[in-house]
Amino acid sequence: MATGFDIPGFLRPQGGWSQVGDTYEGIDFITCEPFTKAEFEAAFAQYDAWKAQQEADKAAAKAAAEAKLAALGLTADDLKALGLGGN
Repeated sequence: MATGFDIPGFLRPQGGWSQVGDTYEGIDFITCEPFTKAEFEAAFAQYDAWKAQQEADKAAAKAAAEAKLAALGLTADDLKALGLGGN
């Protein structure tokens, strides 16, 4: 579930704002186009679906990468052992 801290990054992912607290009134638009309080409030309904889609996309990309490794006879641990894997 979205919080007031999640919404500015959702609406302005490029940044340009700072925030104190988790309310619209605590947002300071520094170098980005401001959004309205109505947009802020409406974004709560959109955020959860957007976040779920991001997670699904990430899982699909990971599964595709693992399938490619498997086709080569490798695992993620193999890549890490070679110093090529991520975290």
